[in-house]
Amino acid sequence: MGTKIGILTVSDRASRGEYEDRGGPAIFDELGKILSTDFEPVRRVIPDEQDLIEKTLIEMVDEQGCCLICTTGGTGPAARDVTPEATEAVCDKILDGFGEQMRAVSLAIVPTAILSRQIAGTRGSCLILNLPGKPSAVHDCLMAVFAAIPYCIDLIGGPWLDTDEDVVQAFRPKGAKKPGV
Repeated sequence: MGTKIGILTVSDRASRGEYEDRGGPAIFDELGKILSTDFEPVRRVIPDEQDLIEKTLIEMVDEQGCCLICTTGGTGPAARDVTPEATEAVCDKILDGFGEQMRAVSLAIVPTAILSRQIAGTRGSCLILNLPGKPSAVHDCLMAVFAAIPYCIDLIGGPWLDTDEDVVQAFRPKGAKKPGV
């Protein structure tokens, strides 16, 4: 069994097949470029229902064994945008710096990025990261924070992730060694 990474699209319309999920495939494509570690995607497309988002995140971590889950959708100010609330409800710790950095990068591109409420947190040995729905914003946000993700996963007891250093150089402190090496 390889390293599992969850890709969770939260969208009423996409879950009903009325709208093409573009965020989930964008996450998969970006991770494929960033990571040199082989990974098995665990994909889900669900409606904007907080209890269902919570149950799905718990299942992806506790049952599927994902070390990283990237969500897309449901981070705005609309009434049905509840992905951050669901994420916070299932996490052991919230890591504010991820959301701050993603908003900072996005604000340089579009003024409405201030409306984003995306967060990140840990559940056990998994990092859960809320990303925007627009594919170009998925790219911008992952590029802005991914250098810290492998070490974060190291610290919470997840698997060692290697990156393609031509795309993103993972930051690990001097002396950090891959387990078993």
